Amino acid sequence: MAAIIFVAITLGIWALYLERGSELKGSLLFVHKSLGLTILILVMARLVYRLAVGKPRYREPLHRFNQVGSKAAHFLLYALMILMPISGYVFTGAAGRAVPFFGLFEWPSLVPKDKVLSQLAGVFHYWGAWIICSALALHIVAVAWHSWVKKDEVFARMLPPPRVDYV
Repeated sequence: MAAIIFVAITLGIWALYLERGSELKGSLLFVHKSLGLTILILVMARLVYRLAVGKPRYREPLHRFNQVGSKAAHFLLYALMILMPISGYVFTGAAGRAVPFFGLFEWPSLVPKDKVLSQLAGVFHYWGAWIICSALALHIVAVAWHSWVKKDEVFARMLPPPRVDYV
């Protein structure tokens, strides 16, 4: 998911600085929108899985400060992984534009065409992008600190469990 999010953010920022109506901007936004809704689908599946299975346990519990920071950061990241695709969908749909999914189909428009609603969603989407970039940067710094300074298991919890071969 992290790779998809980084690509979606990169494409969105790149498109922001291109001339309105250019072919490249249209192509970038086509992929950006498709990735955004892919992220929404995956984060919903991830939340269902997490509710069903729970989160990985720590061998040693985090200190209180780290627990609070971790919970706040994860709440913010999950909220943004949900709100960013929704705001992009509303921004696009309320402007009367199509919301494609990799050329396979177009998502149905569930919002009325409304210029003010589109502009509000666009402002939220723009600032949300900078917030999620900041949150991701802090998340990466925290993972690096845990991996290289504290040398604890936090990064290992983010990876799939090791495969065991019974030969």
